[in-house]
Amino acid sequence: MDTFCYTKQIRDLREDHDYTQRYVASYLGTSQTMYARYERGANELPIHHLISLCTLYHVSSDYILGISTQ
Repeated sequence: MDTFCYTKQIRDLREDHDYTQRYVASYLGTSQTMYARYERGANELPIHHLISLCTLYHVSSDYILGISTQ
């Protein structure tokens, strides 16, 4: 499994919801620069941010991690 398979998922989810990186970063309580690094795979996404993204997008962590399609 690709270690950074979630990077495409979080970018696609953000774009599907018409959110900016700045908006999502603010929701997570981080900077836009750091969030951009998560989307590029330059930094690994912390588990507490994964949980917050699941809440924001109403999806499971399995979906974001590419384990399931739902």
